[in-house]
Formats: sequence, C-alpha cells, structure tokens
Amino acid sequence: WLTEKVWSKDREKFPEKVSWNGVEIPCFTAEGYKWAMALISSRSIFCDGALRLIPMLDMANHEDKGEEIVGGTMGAFGTTKGATMTANRAYKTGEEVFCSYGPKSAADYLLEHGFCPKKAWKTAVSELTFEVDSEDRFYDDKLDILEYETYDLAPMDPTQSFDLVSETGRDGEPDPAMIQFLRLCKLGGTDAFLLESIFRKEVWDFMSLPVSQKNELAVVEFVIAACDKALEDFSQCPEGGPAVCEKLRESETKALTRTRQFLLREKEALDLKEYYQERRLKDLGLDSEWNPEEDNDLLGYGQTREPGAADYDW
Repeated sequence: WLTEKVWSKDREKFPEKVSWNGVEIPCFTAEGYKWAMALISSRSIFCDGALRLIPMLDMANHEDKGEEIVGGTMGAFGTTKGATMTANRAYKTGEEVFCSYGPKSAADYLLEHGFCPKKAWKTAVSELTFEVDSEDRFYDDKLDILEYETYDLAPMDPTQSFDLVSETGRDGEPDPAMIQFLRLCKLGGTDAFLLESIFRKEVWDFMSLPVSQKNELAVVEFVIAACDKALEDFSQCPEGGPAVCEKLRESETKALTRTRQFLLREKEALDLKEYYQERRLKDLGLDSEWNPEEDNDLLGYGQTREPGAADYDW
C-alpha cells in the first residue's frame, strides 16, 4: 500500500535506494521498511513513557541482572532531558557494560530483539485483550468510571491487555485486575444500579469483588471463550520452525490451558462465592433472621435489628 499510494508517487522525495560509503542501501521499499522497523524495534528504549532512540546507550546488550535505562536530566542546571544508565556492579577497564531491556515477556523479547533471556522464560506469558463493548447501553457510564479512577493519571483505556503467566507453582489464577475490568465490562441487567451516579466514586472498588452470580458467570465464560479462541489459533500454526519459537508456543499454550482449567473450576463453585448483596446485608447487620426472644432489646441473633429500633437512612 505504501509503495503504491505514497512512495511511487514521488521517487525523488522517496528514493528506492540511497548510497552510503559506497554501498547502496534499500530505502523506501518493502525491504527498506522492514529494515527500518527492525532497527527501531530492536534499538529503541522505553524511557519517560515513550519509545526513544538514544545513540550510544542503544549499543548496550541485555543482561538479566542489569539495570534498566531510565529518564534523567543533564547540564549545569539539570534542565536538559537525558537518560541514565547505571552499572549494577563494578566493571573493569575494557569490559563490556550491560543493561536490562526491562520486564518483557518471552514473546516480546523474541519479537523486538530476536532472543529470549533465561529470566523471561520463568514468566513466559500469553496475552489476552478485552474491551468495553461499544454497543453496550451503559458504554458511556463505564467509560466515565474508568476515566474517573485514573483522573490524576492517563485515563484508563476501554481496551485493556492482560498477561496469563505459565510460571511454575501457579495454579492458573488470572490477574485480579483482568477480572475486575471484565466485571465492569459485563455489568448490566439487575446489577446496573451500581452504575448510578451515587456509586460513581465506589463502583470500581466494588468490581474487585464478585458482584452477582450472573455477572461472575458472564466473566468466567468470556475468559474461557477467549482462551479457547487463542488455543485454536495456536493449533493452526504450521509445524516446525526455530526451536525458540516452538518453546515459546508451548509455554503460551500452557499459560492459556492453566488459566482455562482454573476458570472451569471457578465456574463449578460460583454458588459458594459471596456477592454484593450478601456483603451489603452484612454491613447493615441484616444477614440473619430477627429473633424476638433475644434478651437484647435492640439486637437479635447475628446483630440484626429489632423492627423500627434502628435509625437507618434508606
């Protein structure tokens, strides 16, 4: 598309090749574009909230024990933006200095840098992406809640990606933040009263715990379906390829399978969870029957109120 619609329209401005030190280098062609993207992907450094190309510092290779390159300042008055690379140990003269490329997944390391460090395999992940349905009748309310929760920072995007980890020792439990986000996504029906403005400051915290059995079931089934879709996509991948790709595919499949199995167990135990209504009744002391034979004139069994004896603002 770029060649047909942009580059070929003006080859004087977008030459196919350029000469540098007597060598012709592909420029505005498919080959040149791939080279440029590979260079930026492998050499760029995430610093001060954005990917940046930083000459000299981009020459440092990765070491798991190294320190990440971070934003900083330079100059006599410290007003000029810069970057800081800190050594994690004492280096000898002439010894290669390493840094860390950051806490990325094995897939991200392979995609962006062409290798997978040992530490990345311990937290190899598969990524799932979810979003608030734009056709949801409560779409604007849910966006408002997400924006309110992150008002002092960047507004939380209605599309969120989460990692499923295949780490040894984990039972497949998904990221609590993912379940919290999906509870909000699936909020509706008789639970929609929580979207009223009176709850606006509290509703996001409400989503950290089960809302209702119907809502929890919708969330569990939604994630299971996403895992099934991802596993199906993996099954259609061609056999063979580099050993590192095979290992990565096995690791991501394991993460998806463990998460799916965990949620299937959760689905069978939904009736054992405590939901918003039960928690609210407990807060009000209304979670058990009133016993008129109790000695306490105001409170009965389980700290319930005698009818008309409490001053609750309904």
